[in-house]
Amino acid sequence: MTITHLVTHSGGFHADELLSSVILTRLYPQAELVRSRDAAWITPAADRIIYDVGGQFDAALQIFDHHQRPNPLRPDGHPFSSFGLIWAQYGRDYLRALAVPEHDLEVIHAAFDRRFVLPVDMLDTGAVSASEAGPLFAGLTLPVLLETLKPVFDDIEEGADDRAFAAALPIAAALVEAQIRRKAAKYRATALVMAAIEAAGAGRVLELPMGMPFHAAIHAAGAEHLLFVVHPRRAEWVLTTIRLGEDTFDSRADLPAAWAGLTDAALEAACGVKGAKFCHNGRFIAVADSREAILQMAERAVAEALAAS
Repeated sequence: MTITHLVTHSGGFHADELLSSVILTRLYPQAELVRSRDAAWITPAADRIIYDVGGQFDAALQIFDHHQRPNPLRPDGHPFSSFGLIWAQYGRDYLRALAVPEHDLEVIHAAFDRRFVLPVDMLDTGAVSASEAGPLFAGLTLPVLLETLKPVFDDIEEGADDRAFAAALPIAAALVEAQIRRKAAKYRATALVMAAIEAAGAGRVLELPMGMPFHAAIHAAGAEHLLFVVHPRRAEWVLTTIRLGEDTFDSRADLPAAWAGLTDAALEAACGVKGAKFCHNGRFIAVADSREAILQMAERAVAEALAAS
């Protein structure tokens, strides 16, 4: 039977049912979103999906609550929120709706679950506290930010919660879809980086056809010989360093100290390359006006790095 209603609870809202609604409204755009605790609405039926309300979890019956005891748990023992339950059931179809390639579907589904859905689950169920992000960032966790979109305490006008939920939904959708687009792009980039690594052979400089995420692919390929990356950026060419790992800004090799903070004629004089335009004071990126110039800069940077090693 066609899904005609998406049913969650009325009143104040949290990140889990808001983000669940992002998934479900994309898959069932013609369905009416109903916020109610009325027994007539939160009783399972073939024409509706019920989530974060109803007191039971049964995917076959299309009801996805997590407040009952015993509460539904992930295989690793972490508790589900309604978002985790909805993602597990409908996440792959959501990714297909966003045109994620089938060959990347499972890895993106798992990565989004691990990095985005699981933290929402754990905060919603009290398995962790937002304060664990530290006092500086506790108020900036996604669930906390989404919940700031709820009405303030003295907004008691009829329908305030429902209007706030409706206004928050496109904001949450934009955040989710941006995350998925970036993850899908990362896997597209991986294929391009791997091809470029093969073309580079034993060379120390990796040339890419455009700017893209490259660190993870370089590390996955075990291309430890690479020291720098070059790629075009609009009318310019860029030379960048390669970080030692995903969790550090330290590089395999820095750009030459003599280039730091220089621009135009001063940089040309320092590096001996006509067309050199800019080198960041942090020595992790430099810019030139042509491919020929950036490759010359890369050659000099490699020579200095090898001499120092």
